[in-house]
Amino acid sequence: MDKDLEKLSAELEKLNQHRFVTVHNSILRLLAFQFARGLFFGLGSVLGATVVVSVLVYLLSQIDFIPVLGDLAQQLIDQIQQPE
Repeated sequence: MDKDLEKLSAELEKLNQHRFVTVHNSILRLLAFQFARGLFFGLGSVLGATVVVSVLVYLLSQIDFIPVLGDLAQQLIDQIQQPE
């Protein structure tokens, strides 16, 4: 029983020294970490969606055998490229 308790104590000590736990021990560090994480997640989402939509619109504009889709995609491209 004492051996199990010592093993558990050693593992708990190892866990408390882990970088993740030490970073999140402070409320300010936790808030800063979560804020930065949210900023990067939002930026990555916007950039990723921009690339996907651009590729989709480009591919749709290349379709000539379906006139409706090709024309619709070309109108989208024209609107996107229009100066404000």
